Amino acid sequence: MSELRFVRLGFGEEAVEYQKAWQKQREVHAARFADEIPDTCLLLEHPPVYTAGRRTADSERPLDGTPVVDVDRGGKITWHGPGQLVGYPIMKLPRPVDVVAHVRRLEDALIRACAEFGVETSRVEGRSGVWVLGDPVEQRQALGGLSLDFDPRLQDEEFDPRLNGPEYAPSNAGQRREDRKLAAIGIRVAKGVTMHGFALNVNPDNTWFDRIVPCGIRDAGVARSRASSAGRSPSTRSCRSSRSTCGTYWRTRIRLPGSSRRPPPRKPPGMRAPGHGLAGRNPHTNIGRTLMGAEESKS
Repeated sequence: MSELRFVRLGFGEEAVEYQKAWQKQREVHAARFADEIPDTCLLLEHPPVYTAGRRTADSERPLDGTPVVDVDRGGKITWHGPGQLVGYPIMKLPRPVDVVAHVRRLEDALIRACAEFGVETSRVEGRSGVWVLGDPVEQRQALGGLSLDFDPRLQDEEFDPRLNGPEYAPSNAGQRREDRKLAAIGIRVAKGVTMHGFALNVNPDNTWFDRIVPCGIRDAGVARSRASSAGRSPSTRSCRSSRSTCGTYWRTRIRLPGSSRRPPPRKPPGMRAPGHGLAGRNPHTNIGRTLMGAEESKS
């Protein structure tokens, strides 16, 4: 089993500009491919920035022309900024390379990390990332006090929440009792080694997401762990420094040389599942260590 180390690049006043962190990823990726270093997870915070994956449509970008960094990961457009814990696990995957299995392991580790802080999260069928589940459609309160027979977002594929009032804003999805994404995942695998990773909303200003169509999803929103926690109130500091059983889970599940085994199947909750996915308690911890439980270093 390969060692997995953590490198803290910068948080708060030392938040790392996106382009600088991207270049650091390339350097670490090259070193990992050459077996000069072990698997490494970069932990950091970014100043406010929008980044767009390869599948991002023009209609999902900011309407006011705000600059967006186009990147070589999968997925669509998202936002990074203060209050969000970003992790870039740069790891050599076992062969045959199974990208979907890697994403599922990331999701499992994040779900278990979130559980440590009392945030109950799950997967949503057909959508990557980690979610706080909402209520079924039939149990939701009507928007603006009106009872509608249909949700226009489900009838119109081009529905733009930015042009239809704050009641449809992604940051207000909790008031609409909809599914909300708590952690986004977008990766790239080159030469069998991963790049990019996850962004966990600990305590950001989620109104930044209202200027885009986050991850290209028009009928759901975004969450933050502080608003979703039932017990301890996590911060980016606690999320990057606390220990978790997820570390052991992550290392044993992802580092099985020559194995393509996936995590055990989980009953998908579906887009409008009435129950919550995690049977245990808590979600959200030091996702750096939470994810891989190896020694940390600072660069």
